[in-house]
Amino acid sequence: MNIETHLGPELISGRLNRIPAMTRTHRRWLAVLAALLVVDMADLNTFAYAAPGIRKDWGLSVGNIGTITAASFLGMFVGSVIGGRVADRVGRKRAIMGATAIFSVFSLLSAFSFGPTDLAIYRVLTGVGLAALTVIVLTYVSEMFPQTYRGRAQTWIVVISLIGIPIMAWAARSIVPLGPGMWRWIFVLGSAGIPLILVVARYLPESARWLAENGDITTADAIVTGLEREAKDKLGGELPAPEALPIVVTGHVRDLFRGAYRRRTVVLAAAMALALSGFYGYNSWVPTLLTEHGFTTKESLTYTSVMSLATVPGAMLTVLFIDRIERRTAVFLVYSAVAVLMLVFGFTGSNLILVASGTLVTMLLQSATPIMYTYLPEIFPTGLRGLGAGLCNGIGRLAVFGTSFLIAAILSSFGFTAVFLYLAGAVFCAGLVMQLFGERTLGRTLSDINSTVSTSGRQ
Repeated sequence: MNIETHLGPELISGRLNRIPAMTRTHRRWLAVLAALLVVDMADLNTFAYAAPGIRKDWGLSVGNIGTITAASFLGMFVGSVIGGRVADRVGRKRAIMGATAIFSVFSLLSAFSFGPTDLAIYRVLTGVGLAALTVIVLTYVSEMFPQTYRGRAQTWIVVISLIGIPIMAWAARSIVPLGPGMWRWIFVLGSAGIPLILVVARYLPESARWLAENGDITTADAIVTGLEREAKDKLGGELPAPEALPIVVTGHVRDLFRGAYRRRTVVLAAAMALALSGFYGYNSWVPTLLTEHGFTTKESLTYTSVMSLATVPGAMLTVLFIDRIERRTAVFLVYSAVAVLMLVFGFTGSNLILVASGTLVTMLLQSATPIMYTYLPEIFPTGLRGLGAGLCNGIGRLAVFGTSFLIAAILSSFGFTAVFLYLAGAVFCAGLVMQLFGERTLGRTLSDINSTVSTSGRQ
C-alpha cells in the first residue's frame, strides 16, 4: 500500500470534506437508506418472534431453535465479507440493490418451509443479504455524508431503521397466537424490500469517492457539484477552498493484515465478536428464554413487545453525544451499563424489575449500535472500506453463530441466570477492548484517519 497523489480522487475527497452541513439531497439519501434498513431490521428479527409459534407447531427443542438461529448468522458472516468485497469491486449502489433482492426473496421462501432443515437453509441465504446490505449502507454513509455529521447521519438511519423491530414484534404478537401456521406471515412481511430496489435505482447515486477512485471522475464531479451548489444556497456564501487530500491506494486483501491495519482489523473484529454475541444473544433469544423461564408464549411475546419499544429512543439518545464524545469511550461507557443491567435481568425474581431492566438493556444496546456502525467503515481506506467493515462485522456474526449453540447449552445445563452472566461478560469485554485498543476517529476526515497508516506499521 502506498500514498499516491491522484488529482481527481484527491480533490473529490477534499470537496466532499468541505461541505459543512446536511443538504436536501443528503436528507433524501438518508430517507432511502433508512427505509432499506427498516425492512432489513424487521427481517433480521422475524425468526426470533416467530420461534415460539414454530416450536409449538413442529415440536422443536431448544437445540433446534439454536440451530436455526445460528444458521442465519452463518449466512450473515458470508454476506458481510462477500457483500463488502462486492461493493468495493462493483460499487456501493449495485451492491445495495443486489443485497436487498437476496434477503427479500429468501425471507419470502421461508414462509413456505416444510420443516427445520429447509427453514435453516432459507435463513442462511436471508442472512447473506441482510448482513451485506448493512455493511454496504454503513460504507456509503461514511463516504457521502459531511464529516461533522457522519455520526449523526448513521444514528438517524439506525433510529429510523429500528422502527422495524417493534413493527415486527407487535405484528408477531397479533398474528402468531392466532393459530397453527400463522407464524408464516411474519416471514412474508420480511420480504417488503423488493419494491425498495426501484427506489434505490431512481434516487441513490453511486458513491463519489468510489467513482473517483475507480476512474469515473466525471460522474463523481457531477454528484459533488450538485451537493456544493445546495450547500452554497443553504449557507448563503462560498464554501472554503477544497484541500487536495492524500488517497490511500490499496487493492489487496492482505493489506488488512499487515502493519498498522492488522492491529485495526484484529481489534475491531474482537470487539464486534464480543458485542454482537451479547447483542444478538439477548435480542434473538429473549422470547425463547422467557418461555423456558416459565412464561407462556403470549406472555413472552407481550414482554418482549413492550421492551422493543425502547429501541428507537435508545438510538435517538446517541444523537446527543455521538459527534462529541470519542467513539471508543462512548462504547465502553454504554456497554458497561448494559452489563450491569443484564445481571439485574438475569437475577431478579420480580416481573416488574425484569421488564424495567430488559427495557433499559434494549435501549442501551441500541445506543451503542450507531456508534459501532459509524466506527466500522471509518478506519479503512476507500478501496478496502467495504471489505474491512464487512470482514469485522462478519467475524462478529460468525461469533453469534457459535454463541447460539453456546446459549442453548448454557440454558439446558445451568439455567436462565447463567445465560445472562455470559451475555453481561461479553458486552463488557467488547467495551473494554474498544477503550484500550480502539483507534481515535472523532473529528477526523477519512483521509486523515487512513493516510497516516502504512502496511509496514509506520505512522
